[in-house]
Amino acid sequence: MKNKILVVALSLAMVLSLLVGCSNTQTETGSSSQTETSKEESSKAEEASKAEEASTDASQAEETSQTETPAEDVDYSGYTIRIYSNSNSTERTTWLINEAKEAGFTISIDDNSVISGDTAAIQAANENKDGDLIFGLNETRWSQLVNGEYENLTIADWTPTWVDAVGDYKYDGKAYGLVIQNVLMLYRTDELGTNGTELNFQHWSDIVDCGYTWYRQNKVGGTTNANINSAMLYPYADPTSEAGGISIEGWQMLWKYCAGGVYSSDDSYKYGFEPLNKGDVAVSTFYSSSLYGKIDAAAESSENPLRGAYEPENWALVNIEDGTYYIAEYIGILEKEGRSEEETAAVKAFAEWFGSAETQAAWGEEFDSFPCNTDAAAALYPDGIPAIYQLKNFALNTVEGTDMTYAEYVGAHSSEWTNILTNLGFYWADASAAPEEPDWANLDWSTLTQKQGE
Repeated sequence: MKNKILVVALSLAMVLSLLVGCSNTQTETGSSSQTETSKEESSKAEEASKAEEASTDASQAEETSQTETPAEDVDYSGYTIRIYSNSNSTERTTWLINEAKEAGFTISIDDNSVISGDTAAIQAANENKDGDLIFGLNETRWSQLVNGEYENLTIADWTPTWVDAVGDYKYDGKAYGLVIQNVLMLYRTDELGTNGTELNFQHWSDIVDCGYTWYRQNKVGGTTNANINSAMLYPYADPTSEAGGISIEGWQMLWKYCAGGVYSSDDSYKYGFEPLNKGDVAVSTFYSSSLYGKIDAAAESSENPLRGAYEPENWALVNIEDGTYYIAEYIGILEKEGRSEEETAAVKAFAEWFGSAETQAAWGEEFDSFPCNTDAAAALYPDGIPAIYQLKNFALNTVEGTDMTYAEYVGAHSSEWTNILTNLGFYWADASAAPEEPDWANLDWSTLTQKQGE
């Protein structure tokens, strides 16, 4: 550039020496040429500068691309992710292991022949101290987990990209909803049921005065059984009561429910669908996730089957003003001593994948479950959300006199309720050994809320 300027300067000097005495017009012309040349040189300098900057940016971009690997290209399969869950039927665990492998993850999860139920899943994780991730359970257990009530279990901080899609089903920064389930009260509308009469209740507990036969479970334990108890006891929550935070009237009602209900030792009766399907009762309870599939196959086990899954023909949902008790299964990452940053990244990537709309829609389709992820639900049910998932959810209502939702309230008192039910002999399975109704006015609740022998 300097050489070009020097040449131009010399040329101008020669021209000026030859034009001595020329007119002013000629001088102005020479001056104009000089200005245009200067602009041209300035423009060339600016373009050269921009070219140099672009070259530098390209070089830096190339260096960045060589040092950063895109997330989707990371190989996570070298680390085996240890998972604990109560959503672990053989079909579910087999599906998850295979789908995870296809997505680039290696996982280890026990089916329900090894770990059965939410209590067993948490106890195993707490005792073994080898877990990377836990999913399933319900709000009761997750409240305990998030609040650090288990000695060896700490939920790690984590926020997935799909957090907004799960709405209120989350423990911010900790755990996020996967699947929604609720408990349902159903009745037959044909001659084996109400013969066309609609059932409208204010509370679940109104079943004890409905005038029709009803099913009840035959044992205290079990997640579904516990959720039905939670639904029945909802209107009787009383933070001032020494009877496990439930009024005495609530326990009297539940005793009436047990004493007047139809039950059986037949294993097929344990969740309530078959007694209704066979016409043994007019009203029953069941859980949402398998209902439609059960109705589709109802004729296989009954001469008087329920008909019409999405468009009921001889059955209906009891219209309960309160709504129903929902639970959500969540996913959370566990802190784990000795796990490297790269291994933790693999765990987070798996959790991100499993809770995504695409995976949850596939999970829901495979196992007839309803996803918390609204994008997954929209993909799974393009024609609209099924009626059983449009019921009001009183689990998230605040209990009067507390700052807890009812789900949290259940979590705070669930062990006391189990002890009361067990100590007083609720849900007996043998009619010949049915206990006498307690003397409600003279019970020692401080003892009844404790485990036997404590």
